[in-house]
Amino acid sequence: MSKIFVARLLGLDVFDPLGDRLGRLRDVVVVSRGPKRPAACVGLVVEVPGKRRVFVPMTRIQSMEANQVICNGLVNMRRFQQRGQEILVVAEMFDRMITFVDGSGRGVIEDVGLTQTRRGDWEINEYYVQRGEPTANILGLRSRRRHKILVSWDEVSHGAQTEPQSADTFVAAHDEMKPADFADALHEMNEKRRLEIAAHLQDERLADVLQELPDREQVEILSALGLERAADVLEEMDPDDAADLLAEVSEETKHQLLDLMNEEEAKDVRRLLAYPEGTAGSVMTPVPVILTPESTVAEALASVRLEELSPALASTVYVVRPPLETPTGRYLGQVHIQALLRAAPPEPLGDILDTELEPMSDLANISEVVRHLATYNLTSVGVTNKEGRLVGAITVDDVLDHILPDDWRSQD
Repeated sequence: MSKIFVARLLGLDVFDPLGDRLGRLRDVVVVSRGPKRPAACVGLVVEVPGKRRVFVPMTRIQSMEANQVICNGLVNMRRFQQRGQEILVVAEMFDRMITFVDGSGRGVIEDVGLTQTRRGDWEINEYYVQRGEPTANILGLRSRRRHKILVSWDEVSHGAQTEPQSADTFVAAHDEMKPADFADALHEMNEKRRLEIAAHLQDERLADVLQELPDREQVEILSALGLERAADVLEEMDPDDAADLLAEVSEETKHQLLDLMNEEEAKDVRRLLAYPEGTAGSVMTPVPVILTPESTVAEALASVRLEELSPALASTVYVVRPPLETPTGRYLGQVHIQALLRAAPPEPLGDILDTELEPMSDLANISEVVRHLATYNLTSVGVTNKEGRLVGAITVDDVLDHILPDDWRSQD
């Protein structure tokens, strides 16, 4: 019989029979067969180019070794979505608390061993376990005794008392993952697991991740949070993304959440919601970088260095007459970051203004904005109202979500 541990498979290249690389192995899918039979391994989750994760059934696996995995036949490139009784070994079993059947205590799963049976099927055969309960050290961080053992499948209880992998363990293990990639991982989970993980994220982290999920899953998670926590998360989101999300909930819920939000944060969101859908005003960012013509290049460079600014927003400084909060005084022009880098630090922005590029009307159709950005090779453009006051700016990422298909995040 062949045997291999899942942790050794992670990150391995997966090849087709011709030697072409399909992608990298990210997880293993097993299906429970009840408490009396080992869970059967039914396939692998492979990350293909474009960071999409697909399912490769074990019937397509030609060989699975410690240095590579080779598959045969055609692989369905549809995005993987967890179903029914499927369990992701890394995402759901690693760090799961288990109980030993001999009554000797409990332990934590650190790795899972797979064995190929005489029939050629793969199933869970062993666990690499760290004995003992998690304990807290003097810093309050989880730690465990170092007594690690290898136990066979039948030495572990698989009854109802088996605990799932804690959500905080998953969150901590993926702390460095980019929001878009974390959102992809959530998208692949079943609804119950997705809500468990979302509930354990900090408000700011959850806000960043929510913005990357399909509308249906955004509403699903927001609804499960409860009104007060949902309002806190909305405050952490970019106003345009918060407005887009609120547009998907009922009128009653929308008004309840807006009333619970911080007054300043809610004001920006209310302004965006007041615009007709599909207009520049409905998708703009109401807080771009705004300065006066008397402000210096040095001040402008300091303003665009702020960590919370996206690269697209940081690429342009909009110059207006006071007041500087949107809707501002009269819009005068813009200064691109390249112009700032070429100018002397003490030079006033009024001397290097680009006044030739016209701003967009807040009532312009999104398609007009897209054409404008493409025509002039811009990453952002100012948005003004009929009085010529700056009310916001539209960046490339603001319009991409609106010109791509509604389900682009979950497309195969």
